[in-house]
Amino acid sequence: MNPPGIPTMKKALLCSLLALPALCFGAYPERPINLIVPFPAGAGSDLTARTIAACMESKIPAARFVVLNKPGASGDIGLSALAQAAPDGYTIGLVNTPGVISLPIERKTAYTLDSFDFIANLVEDPGTISVHADSPIRTVADLVAAARAKPGAITVGTQGIGSAGHISALSLEQAAGIKLTAVPFQGASPASVALLGKVIDGAMTNLGEAITFANGKPWRILGIMSPARSSQAPDIPTFQEAGYTVLGGSMRGLAAPRGIPAEAMAQLTRAVDECNRDDTYLTRARNTYQPLRYLKRDEYIKNLQAVDRELRKLWSVNPWQQ
Repeated sequence: MNPPGIPTMKKALLCSLLALPALCFGAYPERPINLIVPFPAGAGSDLTARTIAACMESKIPAARFVVLNKPGASGDIGLSALAQAAPDGYTIGLVNTPGVISLPIERKTAYTLDSFDFIANLVEDPGTISVHADSPIRTVADLVAAARAKPGAITVGTQGIGSAGHISALSLEQAAGIKLTAVPFQGASPASVALLGKVIDGAMTNLGEAITFANGKPWRILGIMSPARSSQAPDIPTFQEAGYTVLGGSMRGLAAPRGIPAEAMAQLTRAVDECNRDDTYLTRARNTYQPLRYLKRDEYIKNLQAVDRELRKLWSVNPWQQ
């Protein structure tokens, strides 16, 4: 008679050798689920991941999520880790636009959109630009005037080449006919530290991050890159109000490596759907300045495909790595 545990070990070995996780899928989850975040702790993506993870734990019996921050290379390190993880339902990740789309366009990566099974979109956070409160730049018009007077002299921190902040900076340059110097960081948090230390002149962050960073600190948000003012910060003007049609920001959603078992996908999508009707989750997201935009799987994929077409068109005209 085999000792306890041997049948389970044999099954795990057989499934590993066969590389057929869907056929060998048991009760889910049987162990912790890793949630990869391609940016540092404290950034908007990290906050979104931890907020949804806490809610999903309450919706999936016996579930425990472990948030793993894997920052670097504008999100490429974390996205590569997610794409290359075993498609067994025990590794998912937070994916952001434009990075999940822009990085494979600009460079050779270990993934494309086809490398992932998308679960749902959670947040759409418009872009902003901020300066230190001591800066003589007080408005978008002031920023444009300063950049025109000294092309390239104004430094703005971004989350890296091809990130939402970087592409937003390029969009502003094109719309206003100016030249900025984009300074890449590993995420919004280190860029904010550099701004508060006056190492850089401005920081391109999403609105939720900017509001959080500005709380009690010498930080001034100049404008928001959305069609209309945000209910979260109604006093901040849009770039369109200053005469520049600049729209930017980031969608944050959940994805898994391509090929996860249908049972796992069903559990994950159901949990996210229930969270978006959960008052505790909705209140926490609102109180931490996360502009929710829940898109179910099919709609999310269509949106990503549309962004992919737009960014490929932009790249053909003006490659953002240059």
